[in-house]
Amino acid sequence: MKILAIDTSNFVLGIALYEDGKVIGEYITNLKKNHSIRAMPAIEQLMKECDIKPKDLSKVVVAKGPGSYTGVRIGVTIAKTLAWTLNIPLVGVSSLEVLAASVGRYFDGYVSPLFDARRGQIYTGLYHFTSNKVEIIKKDQLILSTDWVQHLAPLKKSILFVGNDLPLHEEILKDGLGDLAYLADGVDFNPRPSILAMLGESRPAEAIHTFTPNYIRLAEAEANWLKANKKEIKEDRG
Repeated sequence: MKILAIDTSNFVLGIALYEDGKVIGEYITNLKKNHSIRAMPAIEQLMKECDIKPKDLSKVVVAKGPGSYTGVRIGVTIAKTLAWTLNIPLVGVSSLEVLAASVGRYFDGYVSPLFDARRGQIYTGLYHFTSNKVEIIKKDQLILSTDWVQHLAPLKKSILFVGNDLPLHEEILKDGLGDLAYLADGVDFNPRPSILAMLGESRPAEAIHTFTPNYIRLAEAEANWLKANKKEIKEDRG
């Protein structure tokens, strides 16, 4: 089974080709550039270099969020289009789970991947890995980093934090958890698209037309519109 994995959910652009436990090719960049321009050419180039044609693909696996609203949407749109056009299965995997799995399989404790969500907030969750099996301790959520620390402290477990935005919240995490807080090395901050492929390999296909990203929260523009029009909506409903 040849799998194409796509992750555009944050600044990191990750593309991988994976077959039966073997990484055939992998492309990763961490740049503040538009994924809508770069993702498809990256897919085409990697497939060309690996001598794989679209008809050879057996499954598409995509990082479905949370993350950048625009980034998540781009990756999911590409994945859905390819899966529908090639008539192959589509699988979505949490973007946070991909990041956690990139380091968690080698850590004897819990893993908390995180993406910055501004205003002191983070997208995060809590995972545990045993024998390459994923256990969700706390589901993906949007939360203040200060509140997240209060949720984690009573667990009294060693927790490994990972993510490119980790330095923004490092002080809060270390102050709140002390010796229980472990910080991943910078070389591990980028989610691996090959790990995304591995996670999605055995998962069941999802309905392509009804597949939707997991934004966790509304896009900021939509949220601001709803806030501004909340009073008017109430009045209209009587």
